[in-house]
Amino acid sequence: MHLTELAARRPERPAAVVDGGSVLTYAELDAASRRLAALLRDRGLVEGDRIAVLLPNVVEYFPVVWAAQRSGLLYVPVNRHLTAAEAAYVVADSGARALIASEDLPAPGPDLRWSVGGEIDGFEPLDATLQGDEVPPPRAGETEGSYMFYSSGTTGRPKGIVPELPQAPFGTGLGIDRMVGPLYGFDADTVYLCPGPLYHAAPLGWSLATQRHGGTVVVMPRFDAQRFLALVEERRVTHVQCVPTMFVRLLALPAEVRARYDVSSLRVVVHAAAPCPVDVKRAMIEWLGPIVHEYYAGSEGNCFVHIDPQEWLAHPGSVGRPEPGTVHVLDDDGVPLPSGEIGTLWFSGGRTFRYHNDPERTAAATDVHGRSTLGDVGHVDPDGYLYLADRRTDLIISGGVNIYPREVEEALGRHPAVADVAVVAVPDADRGHSVRAVVQPEAGVVTGPELAAELITFCRTHLAAFKCPRAVDFDDALPRLPSGKLLRRQVRARYWPV
Repeated sequence: MHLTELAARRPERPAAVVDGGSVLTYAELDAASRRLAALLRDRGLVEGDRIAVLLPNVVEYFPVVWAAQRSGLLYVPVNRHLTAAEAAYVVADSGARALIASEDLPAPGPDLRWSVGGEIDGFEPLDATLQGDEVPPPRAGETEGSYMFYSSGTTGRPKGIVPELPQAPFGTGLGIDRMVGPLYGFDADTVYLCPGPLYHAAPLGWSLATQRHGGTVVVMPRFDAQRFLALVEERRVTHVQCVPTMFVRLLALPAEVRARYDVSSLRVVVHAAAPCPVDVKRAMIEWLGPIVHEYYAGSEGNCFVHIDPQEWLAHPGSVGRPEPGTVHVLDDDGVPLPSGEIGTLWFSGGRTFRYHNDPERTAAATDVHGRSTLGDVGHVDPDGYLYLADRRTDLIISGGVNIYPREVEEALGRHPAVADVAVVAVPDADRGHSVRAVVQPEAGVVTGPELAAELITFCRTHLAAFKCPRAVDFDDALPRLPSGKLLRRQVRARYWPV
């Protein structure tokens, strides 16, 4: 699992291929990551420091994160679809000492700033370093780093998830690296198709795990259903990970289009990130065969629940059983509930974590018994299989991406026409959920399609477009308790079939 050893064994083996872009061999990946690791050391970064990465799905993503991984650093992937202000917040809040970006971030940042793929005012170009001639030897005593992902918090601000650094020699690998071999058959001949953005936890984590095994990662700059099938055929893809929205779009292709492509090379198809409708998953198994696996986890890394296709056919709708660890279903007082009863899901035996700069949220997610929770709700059947009843009650999962209503409500609430607002998930055949805003207008405001369009545009000036509502409805008054608490479930119930 040591990158330099992998490069020595198969130097010309592609480590990463970007569709329509560049190819990076193991020799090139190892050399570029060593050059950048040396540069980071020369500029004063030490184990435990952080760097922020603001790049699209380009081949340069891999030398950057591998340089941090072999230097004992935490690297912070930043969602490149955030607004400049949102991205700047993540960079600043993370405490990153360096920022590597492909486009300008017009906000105060760390002193060390490098650009990839072109010049940016105030940034040093990094391309020459990544592609230079001299290759420094690996530093003696290299140690493993780790990723530090951000997920939206209930306060509307993204929250960094700080893992414990492995404090292990480089080459030891992370938990996911050691898991994908025995569980999913990753090996040196694996060709892994990454159809999602590398700033997300699963696409990046599974791509690096592929490279730990000496396999090839094929990266899509953006998902397209027919191109997905073409790449499986062209690259003889063996493994792929999807979100359910991708399944929906693949199944929506005409039967004759799907039949046009040879997908027989696929050994494992994994899905996660959002609930998958039973009929959609069953259709995928009927099409591809019993190779469709599912897991439930979070960026926090405190749990991993897995179900293989044979188990799922016997327990349709389940997300599986923990591997490793234990799931505990507790009531609001922390009392264990019997099989079949719905409660909050807590896990033991997984990785420990904390939320950066948020001790209160960290405390709320852990208990005195060493258990931790993502706040999700579900039940366990008599055979120990977990079924999710909800995903963080207020959370909207649209196309596998988490969106927190409060953040959207705060943005819309700044508009002078808005007296009150509730944001909820509504059913969406393509994306699972889509964002809907219900607005109580200020007195005398004329409502209608023009105001709805204006509010959506206004929201997009403050937040990334994917967070903003696709539609706006109006109501004379929103349901609130005397305390002021919004009865969001009453609003949500208007849009969900009984």
